[in-house]
Amino acid sequence: MTMESLFVSNQSLMPTSSGIKNQQNCSMDEELLHIPFAVLYSLIFLFGLIGNLLALWVFFVLHSRKNSVRVFLINVALADLVLIICLPFRVLYHSLGKWPLGTRMCKAVGNLFYMNMYVSITLLGFISLDRYIKIQSGKGSLRGCGRWLRGNGWSKLACGALWVGAGVAVVPMIALAEGNEESEKCFQYKKRTGAAGKAYFNAFMVAVFWLVFLLLVASYCQIAWHLLQTSLRKPNMPNAGRYSRTARKSFVVLFLFTVCFVPYHSFRGVYVHSQLTDTSCEWQRVVDRTNEIMLLLSSLNSCLDPVMYFMLSGSVRKATVQAARGLLRRLRVAGHHGDSVGTSNSSTTQATTPGNTPRGSIGHATVLRCKLAGVP
Repeated sequence: MTMESLFVSNQSLMPTSSGIKNQQNCSMDEELLHIPFAVLYSLIFLFGLIGNLLALWVFFVLHSRKNSVRVFLINVALADLVLIICLPFRVLYHSLGKWPLGTRMCKAVGNLFYMNMYVSITLLGFISLDRYIKIQSGKGSLRGCGRWLRGNGWSKLACGALWVGAGVAVVPMIALAEGNEESEKCFQYKKRTGAAGKAYFNAFMVAVFWLVFLLLVASYCQIAWHLLQTSLRKPNMPNAGRYSRTARKSFVVLFLFTVCFVPYHSFRGVYVHSQLTDTSCEWQRVVDRTNEIMLLLSSLNSCLDPVMYFMLSGSVRKATVQAARGLLRRLRVAGHHGDSVGTSNSSTTQATTPGNTPRGSIGHATVLRCKLAGVP
């Protein structure tokens, strides 16, 4: 074999320069989706901000009961709040069609968004575990470590360890350069053939999600089964109806979790695989577009979590309802007081206006003067 033929055969085994150029010049920009994404992220930001601020106000001001569920729900609300604060940057990006704040800011916003999404997911797993442990403790089946988990101290320790671990993981993601950043691009599809570590880390987080999801399914099914069995064994018990309602609410929480997070993580494996392998430009566009839609559903969870808070905690629900009723009563009293003041002012004006003075008022004043003068 001649040197020339060997060179030609080796060159045929390598990716062509036109193929590499096609990979680099594959545009992911979807102008038709910019405005819908900007509008939807704006709505999620608005409702999520109001809902989570209201939830934190309830937890810190109205809800005085100290328990582990309250600790976890406060941390979920904080994680959702940080995630929601990242959404205006996505609105800015989709509104302008480009990223004006530099690559470092893009990495900070993107990584904080994902960090708080997975913090929220893990905390929901802790909540399901805590509720399951409380059910088992009621049946007297806990031993050893389970007795410690039955208390409230482990919730603070678990939340602290989770936040520290998330911070340790996210700081290198923000600080270290990947080598494939683009100054006017952000949140876009990226090939990871030269930076596989980030792709493998994303795959690891997908595995964490499925572990939490299985934990949620197992624990909430056990909780619902226990509550339904209790209500069936003791139908005449005053709380039997409440047990069955709580069992149904457990499935509502699981349903919301499934709708928001399962589609995104079901597709995430396909997304990571396409980043690590050579794929056509058209397939990259399909993967990027699908991933963005699924991510929008995941963001929607930050709006639905405040609804879940009131389903999970009866004391939170009771405190919120009482506060709402008190506010409505004060508004009614203020409205009636305003009407009374307006009526009183108009009556006073009418009584003191010349020509409109009532005769009864004159007679009453005359009698009063006569009595003061000693006239019978």
